[in-house]
Amino acid sequence: MESLTILPSQRRHFELPTGVSYLDAAAWSPLPHTVRAAGEAGIRAKSEPWSHPRTAFPPQTERARSLAAALIGACPDDIAVVGAVSHAMSIVAHQLAPAPGGRILRIADEFPSLCLPFDRLAARSGLIVEVVERPADGGWTPALLAAIARPGAPPLSIATLTPLHWTDGTLIDLDHIAPAVHAAGAVLVIDATQAVGAVPVDVTRWRPDYLAFPTYKWTLGPYGVAFLYAAPHRQDGLPLDEHNGNRPSAVGARRYDRGELHDPVALPMAAEGLSLIAEWGAPAISRRLKALTDRLAEGCAALGLEVAPPSLRVPHVLGVKHPGGLPEGIIAKLAERQIFASERGGGLRFSPHVWVEEGDIDSCLAALAELFPAIHH
Repeated sequence: MESLTILPSQRRHFELPTGVSYLDAAAWSPLPHTVRAAGEAGIRAKSEPWSHPRTAFPPQTERARSLAAALIGACPDDIAVVGAVSHAMSIVAHQLAPAPGGRILRIADEFPSLCLPFDRLAARSGLIVEVVERPADGGWTPALLAAIARPGAPPLSIATLTPLHWTDGTLIDLDHIAPAVHAAGAVLVIDATQAVGAVPVDVTRWRPDYLAFPTYKWTLGPYGVAFLYAAPHRQDGLPLDEHNGNRPSAVGARRYDRGELHDPVALPMAAEGLSLIAEWGAPAISRRLKALTDRLAEGCAALGLEVAPPSLRVPHVLGVKHPGGLPEGIIAKLAERQIFASERGGGLRFSPHVWVEEGDIDSCLAALAELFPAIHH
């Protein structure tokens, strides 16, 4: 049985200088030492191809595929290697041919890569795109369940969902929502960009038709690599880009593999990042990040800033709002104090990962107290 002890800080694996509070993993992560080394080794291999046979690269690709599969409870044959989540979602929309008159369901202010290909699908197939607006109380889960079951609504064809709202970390509880989507007979598409690597994700629990995630955020890898899970009954479609490696004889979701698959730089980097996540374990990572965001949320509330209640937020992303709106240039002012975050949806988005220490949170709170002096006096 897994210990419930909280994972200690893993800062030693990164090149973060003392005094830097990098709380922006939801944007992109720094590279661990081993991930950087894997990339440098790949660059050397490409620089000296006569010394590095190409036969060495496919096993590296398969290692990354297998690690990605294990991280979400899938089999390697269920995973396609793609270039980005936008690439994955375009592949997904390319497969689907729903009957006219149905609904595609999503939440408000969703990330474009989860909207644009499905807007095109809706226009092509005669579907209605239904957008669930942000609930006043922040409770996305009841709002989505109500939309799915709304009497008299057109049939639900496709639900394109995420485990949290990307702008502020408010929870979208797929443990409750996924069964309702399945009961409606709809296709479930999950963008797990802001989840895999930070919290447990299990395709056997949610049973999505498709799920995708990149490596450059929470799984500590490079830009330009993502993974697409396709359920076994969704593996006989047509890829967007066709090449020698993904002919109809390709096994499982490899049918959707990208071209120029065996990248000697990016795939070994992705594998090293995934390996670290597997070593630490998503449950242990999640517990550590919850302790950090809870500490930050408590401190922000004491300053008079607004945060969602614990029941409506995820462990690893915290949205913070100022009652009067954020002052202009707040991100730059934080950066001047070596605090790094993002401004999203009219609020601050803090997203610590395993390199963050408790002192980083305290430094952030001290900076916020300096920048928002009026609200806590």
